[in-house]
Amino acid sequence: MTSPLLPLLALPLIVGAADPAERVVTDTALVTKANDADVRLLIDPGAPAMPILTEDAAARARLKAGPFGIGYRVGPVMVAGRSAVGRIGLGDAPAKRRIGWTAKPYLAGYDGVVGPGGLPDPVVRFMLRAPQPGERTVAIPMDADGGLFGNWGASNAVLMIDGQPLQVRFNLHQDSTIATAGAALTLAKAFGGTLDDDRAEAQIAFGVKRPVRTLRLAKPFAVGPIALTSLLARTGDFGNAEGIAATGATSDPDEVVVTAKGKRDHKRDRVIVGRAALAGCSSLVFDKPAKVVRLSCL
Repeated sequence: MTSPLLPLLALPLIVGAADPAERVVTDTALVTKANDADVRLLIDPGAPAMPILTEDAAARARLKAGPFGIGYRVGPVMVAGRSAVGRIGLGDAPAKRRIGWTAKPYLAGYDGVVGPGGLPDPVVRFMLRAPQPGERTVAIPMDADGGLFGNWGASNAVLMIDGQPLQVRFNLHQDSTIATAGAALTLAKAFGGTLDDDRAEAQIAFGVKRPVRTLRLAKPFAVGPIALTSLLARTGDFGNAEGIAATGATSDPDEVVVTAKGKRDHKRDRVIVGRAALAGCSSLVFDKPAKVVRLSCL
C-alpha cells in the first residue's frame, strides 16, 4: 500500500515584488529549457540542488554523459544515473550547470526535479496557503549536502535530538511523514516511541517503495511549530526499526552521491515531513544566506 499523493499547487510561479531577492513559489512546476529542449521541472523542497532530468529529457537536451555518474539512494536501493554540464534556466537566464539524469523519473508527470538549493534566488518561499492570524514563525538551522561538484545536495533543516543531529526534509507531494530506520530509533528513544503492527509500503522517490510501520510517540517531537506524535517508520533499510528498542542500527539517507575517484556516502538519520503535517502552515522558507529554514504555522 502506498501513501496517497496530494495534488500540487496550481497557481503561477511568481517572484515576490516586495523583495526581488526572494522567490515566492505558488506553483511547483517550472517550465524552462535544458539546452534547446523544453522541460517541465518539479521544484521540490526535499530535492537536490543539482537538477535531475529523466533519460528522455536528457536525450532531447542532447546531453552527453561525462565521467561522473550520480546515484540517488533510498535505503539499499540505488537509482543510478549520469551527469554532464549543460545550459539550463532555473528562474534566471540559462547558464552552464551540472545536470544529472536517471532512467526513472523523480515524480511521474515531470521531466525532472530541482531543490531550493539549485535556484538562483537567495531566499525561496513555498506558499502553502494564505497566512492566518495567530501564526508563529520558527527558524531552524539549515545545512546543505556537499559534494565533489560543490553545493549540489538537498537543503536540510537540522534538529539536535539528544545531542545528535537529525536531518529534516519536506515533501509537498506526499501526505505522510516518514522517518528512516535510524531516525525512528532516535525518535523512539528520545520521545518514548512504539511501533504499531500495521505493515505497508510507502513510495519515497523515483518510484522506490520501502516497508513502513506507524511509530507512535509518547511525547511530541517538535519540528519548529509542528508537533508530531505519530509518523511512519521505515523498517527494513540499513538497520532495522522492527526492534525499536534496539541500538546500533545504521542510518539510511536518501541523498545524491557522486561516483568518481572519491565516493561520498553521508549516513545521517532523516525525517521527511509530509503535506499532512504542514496543513497548519502558510509558508516554508529556505533562507540560504542566513542558513535557516523558517516555518510559519498556527
